[in-house]
Amino acid sequence: MTATDAQVRIAMRERKKGKNQEQAAVKANLRSRKTVSKYEQSGLLPSHQEKARTYKTRPDAFADEWPTLEKMLTAAPELEAKTLFDWLCEQQPGKYQDGQLRTLQRRVTTWRALNQEQTASLDQVREPGEMMQLDGTWMTELEVTLEGQPFKHMLIHSVLPYSNWEWGRVAQSESLSAVRLGLQSALLKLGYAPRLIQTDNSSAATRRLRSDEAGRERPYTDEYLALLAHYGLTPQTIHLGVSDENGDVESSNGKLKQSVAQQLLLRGSRDFASLAVYETFLFDIMDKRNKRREARLSEELAVMRPLSATPLANHSKQRVRVSQGSLIRVLEKTYSVPTSLIGKMVTVVIHEWSLEVYYAGQLVDRFARLIGNEVHQVNYRHVIDSLLRKPGGFRRYRYRDDLFPSLVFRQAWEALDRQYAPRRADLAYLRILHLAARHLECDVAAALELLLATGQAWSEVDVAELLRVETAVVPALVQPVVELRLYDQLLVGGGALSGGALSGGALSGGL
Repeated sequence: MTATDAQVRIAMRERKKGKNQEQAAVKANLRSRKTVSKYEQSGLLPSHQEKARTYKTRPDAFADEWPTLEKMLTAAPELEAKTLFDWLCEQQPGKYQDGQLRTLQRRVTTWRALNQEQTASLDQVREPGEMMQLDGTWMTELEVTLEGQPFKHMLIHSVLPYSNWEWGRVAQSESLSAVRLGLQSALLKLGYAPRLIQTDNSSAATRRLRSDEAGRERPYTDEYLALLAHYGLTPQTIHLGVSDENGDVESSNGKLKQSVAQQLLLRGSRDFASLAVYETFLFDIMDKRNKRREARLSEELAVMRPLSATPLANHSKQRVRVSQGSLIRVLEKTYSVPTSLIGKMVTVVIHEWSLEVYYAGQLVDRFARLIGNEVHQVNYRHVIDSLLRKPGGFRRYRYRDDLFPSLVFRQAWEALDRQYAPRRADLAYLRILHLAARHLECDVAAALELLLATGQAWSEVDVAELLRVETAVVPALVQPVVELRLYDQLLVGGGALSGGALSGGALSGGL
């Protein structure tokens, strides 16, 4: 067994203490006293006694091709060794074996170390209370669902670099409304404000440069400046293409998502009943992580400015006209509204996850905002009456797919389309959709599932029967019959007025 530098040092230390060679060898776990004697005489550590190898075990397989490969690497440093190896195998079939790839990888690695400059990571000194970094990070990899449906979302994440205190809010994009929600939530949670707010060059905070503005820094948007001015904050962005400058929040993004992933495993489910329940889950995780940062956070709060401004509303407004198709366009997405609003100018209040439609100051509808690549949302309840009046418009309706509330409704229409002529099938389906709009959609869906399971022909009448939909019964009005002979008796004499006929008899009862 070859002695190590550490073992020899221990042995020499023991010798200086007066121990003999045998004792020093035992203490250093060396083979024998001869080993101790050997290193005492040489005065060198084992690593200093090794002779450099001056020979190669095998010839360099890439010696002839290396000048060409070096030129390729110089021209395109991002080329990988595997790419170069595959190129060589194509140029000279049969010359190289797969096992030689590792040799080329080592040679390319050595070349990069000697020839390719890299950008060093520069550690920053953070002052307490100076800055808050803000960034949006997608949470897609966590595979969270809401009521069983995939929930694509991001977290607007705020971090104080000095203490690593953090807070975040769920959003569907890195829009101005999302940034406003995330920033205000973090400031209100702290109760204090830093001096700087640093972001990347997102479209929420900065404006894209025109072609004639090349070389300039992206300017801030007026809306973003107004938000920061409200709290007395100074904006700051990273340089274009230098994401490391926002490294504190970027690093915290990954660590927070790791914590959330672990807590999801402990929870045993990634499904949540609502957005509110999911956010409460996230808040609890961040609160626990912040517990470990309270000491340094107290240093930050001591130099921060107490928050005094009233929070701004976390929404924006847009005035739009309702089209003849009972549709509105909001943020490049299409929504249906009640047909009573056709041709009217309405005010749409845009929240992060919902839209509210107002007419003449009255709330007339509220529905979820479209997320991601979804571009239209037509509620069949808004247009079903129009379609029943014009059933021929259903089959080629641009937004027909939105008129299938769930898979069973689509299956029902396809079944009807196989059973009947197109016009009859469309009318039958629209009548079923009308039942869903006037009654419980889930009940109609259950009825459709029963009928489809039979494998037999059916119609909208069968759906209505399963729902036990009864036609309204108008109560019959009974016209009282008046006996005119009773009035004749009044003409004869007044005695009858006190008689049983008028005092408690047929006349009073009939009338």
